[in-house]
Amino acid sequence: MNSSISDSDFDNLLNDTQPDFDAETSPSSAAPEAVSLPQQDLKFFGKIPVTVTLEVASTEITLRELMDVDTSSIIALDKLAGAPLDVKVNGALFAKAEVVVVHGNYGLRIVELSGSSLSDLAL
Repeated sequence: MNSSISDSDFDNLLNDTQPDFDAETSPSSAAPEAVSLPQQDLKFFGKIPVTVTLEVASTEITLRELMDVDTSSIIALDKLAGAPLDVKVNGALFAKAEVVVVHGNYGLRIVELSGSSLSDLAL
């Protein structure tokens, strides 16, 4: 089983198995198509519950002052009347809003978004 290959057959085999370097580096070749990533379906995020709270204002008082509070006490807060209120999502500031009445219920009219990212709103 001794078969011989002619020199021309051997050259043809070498030429067939070698990559065509000129085709890959030629400037006339078209740019590769941009790889399109699969579109992510973000609808399932809409089902994740979050807690939205409205913070009117806050203040810091001593424990003694708190112990002296009774039904006629007034505690001054740190926000001016009429100023936008803080809307928090899971405790993180999300927006500023004003209170409105919608069909007999309280509602919020967003007047300014805080620019928080989703990672800031995570539990």
